[in-house]
Amino acid sequence: MQLKNLQCILMLLLSAASFSQNSFHKISAYVGVMHPIVTINRDETALNFRDYYAVGLPVGINLWKSEKIGFSFEVVPNIKDDQGSSKVTNLLFHPGILAALGHGYTFAGRAAFESSGRYGFTPVLSKTVLKSQNCSYFLALPLPVRFGNDHPASFTVGFQAGIVF
Repeated sequence: MQLKNLQCILMLLLSAASFSQNSFHKISAYVGVMHPIVTINRDETALNFRDYYAVGLPVGINLWKSEKIGFSFEVVPNIKDDQGSSKVTNLLFHPGILAALGHGYTFAGRAAFESSGRYGFTPVLSKTVLKSQNCSYFLALPLPVRFGNDHPASFTVGFQAGIVF
């Protein structure tokens, strides 16, 4: 029964997208590695690589409506190694709007919903740095802002690298 529900959801998404000739300019998928560099809240400033090691592994799909605007859905498992013990700390659901800025730059405005109970938004500025016939490589600057789960609001500066297919 669950497989049938999943099939219905996928069909609904495909129908909503209405794959007519003018609906989407391009559909692409991507994978990457995201390192938070510094996280700031009212209680502390934490530095990745010094205080602990954390990494996110984003996987996503971009649906471009035109050459200028699109929708993206990203899922990011986050892993943290703190004092020799590593674990998946949360899973981030990260839908957003894409805006092509020209010259290889793209802005993504993403909503953020974490399985850890946190939520917020993430503005991301990315730049395609190498483009080949089959894929493109990009660098990005994600700036997550998070709230909730009885923790103070936080702001993070991160660095992301990835490949688009």
